[in-house]
Amino acid sequence: MKVTKIETFKHWVDWCNWMFVRVSTDEGLVGWGEGSLHGALESVETAIAELAPHLIGQDPAGPERHWHRLYHAWRWRGGATMMTALAAIDIALWDLEGKRLGVPVHRLLGGAHRTRLPVYASHWISADMEPDTVKARAAEAVARGFGGFKCIPVRPAELRENEARELARAVDLVAAAREGAGPEAEIYVELSEFLSPRTAPMLDRALAPYRPAWFEEPIPYENPAAMVRLQREIAVPIATGERLLTRHEFAPLVAEGGCRIAQPDVMHAGGLTECRRIAALADMHYVPIAPHNPGGPICTAASMHLAAAVPNFLVLEQMEPQRAARDAASTIPIGFEDGHFILPDGPGLGVEPNLEALAEMPYRPQPRRETPGALYR
Repeated sequence: MKVTKIETFKHWVDWCNWMFVRVSTDEGLVGWGEGSLHGALESVETAIAELAPHLIGQDPAGPERHWHRLYHAWRWRGGATMMTALAAIDIALWDLEGKRLGVPVHRLLGGAHRTRLPVYASHWISADMEPDTVKARAAEAVARGFGGFKCIPVRPAELRENEARELARAVDLVAAAREGAGPEAEIYVELSEFLSPRTAPMLDRALAPYRPAWFEEPIPYENPAAMVRLQREIAVPIATGERLLTRHEFAPLVAEGGCRIAQPDVMHAGGLTECRRIAALADMHYVPIAPHNPGGPICTAASMHLAAAVPNFLVLEQMEPQRAARDAASTIPIGFEDGHFILPDGPGLGVEPNLEALAEMPYRPQPRRETPGALYR
């Protein structure tokens, strides 16, 4: 079997584009990957085209072997564009390997520790909502079967304008979420780098009565030492890692205790090959993983196989407002039951993009927005 073609397919969904990658072979089998990098999709597409000649004419067997070849294809390594391109191809090669052998990807990764994967509703509660709406949304998430949901309680512009007022409002929103969700549901607090080592402890103390499950990216991710110091100061667990791209970037963070939950993104951090290593690295330090899962059906399926195959999986993200679009864009809807994804058991990833349905979602250039630089306070 030889690789004959590598193609990309771009489609607009809700607020961003999804990009799927198809690796075709001379025996008719194809593998699917995804490289939906928000804001730099065209750069990733170019990188995939530049990597393609290293695979055309090659036997696709052995995804890890090809990962190393592609990672070292040039003198310059890493970066969001290149690692996302590599991830998309890597996922497609694992899908192709599973189809070739007639087994699901999780079997190739060592076998499933679990076939039901707990998930939380992401992008569910925003800081622009009023407390009554937040309370109702929290109750709805629980009614939908989720054991937890993500809440964004802080608005960066308002935080800059009046810090005390905005932090007090954030407390009101999380209090409303707890009232609506009840005592057992998890509230995953997304902070999107809006805080600092000065303000994060303030919010930590103020939210303690409402038992937040984590603070996600409370401060910028680039400085692991700063995250380590912050985790030592605050009681709530820090979850971070969605923008870290290799095990080398995760190493100082988990080794020094800079987070209590690691969040590698299989679609950006080098695919299944590298994310399995990241999970093993985190496991050495007794840190669970909660994979970041912001993409379409291929990203979700790959994340599920990773989550099933590693011992230290905690919970998986579900972009609940995009669920209908994601399921429509897949040949087989992702199984969801009582707050859990059901692991696919077909060959490869077990799902493929539905190109006919995706034709109704044509690509759009990503709208550009101005940012004020550093958002944290």
